[in-house]
Amino acid sequence: MRYAELRTLRGRLYFTVEDLQDLLGIKLESARVLCSRYAKQGLFVRLKKNFYVLSETWVSFSMEELLRISNILQVPSYISLTTALAFYDITTQVQRNYFESVSLKRSVNFDIMETVFNFYKLQKRYYFDFIKEGDIFIATKEKAFIDSVYLYSFGKYKIDFASIDLDKLDKNKLINISEIYPEKTKDILRRICRI
Repeated sequence: MRYAELRTLRGRLYFTVEDLQDLLGIKLESARVLCSRYAKQGLFVRLKKNFYVLSETWVSFSMEELLRISNILQVPSYISLTTALAFYDITTQVQRNYFESVSLKRSVNFDIMETVFNFYKLQKRYYFDFIKEGDIFIATKEKAFIDSVYLYSFGKYKIDFASIDLDKLDKNKLINISEIYPEKTKDILRRICRI
């Protein structure tokens, strides 16, 4: 077993079959078989096709690293909804091992080692107003709230509005962002925020 050599991958957020091929100086197919075998043995965590993490690295990931993983699982995507609201300390809801993002491709759920990464598809016209915070793509706090209200207005998302500190949101920015949203979304936003 060449696991001692593989431990040099600990500093990486993730690695691929090609990275393993280069590290060990083996053929691509051998690296592919090794990844599959080590994932089955529990030494590697398979994030998605051709994206792996050492199991010992996975258990030590910080919140920021898990948010970065979320951005990688579905590209393009950005952290939003309750996860972003918690990041900005706007909600009292705490989601343990549960991360929410929005994406352009599809709604999908990744369950990796008892950690759930949930993606909600948004139409391209609603995919905006996010920033790069360090290495993380995340909605602004107002956009995270509006994403939540939008999905809620169509019965696709549950949110506890009582847990939101509305005073931490810029009401003018909420109004500006919501301009392009359907009337039912704006109605809920006006009712909750009294704007």
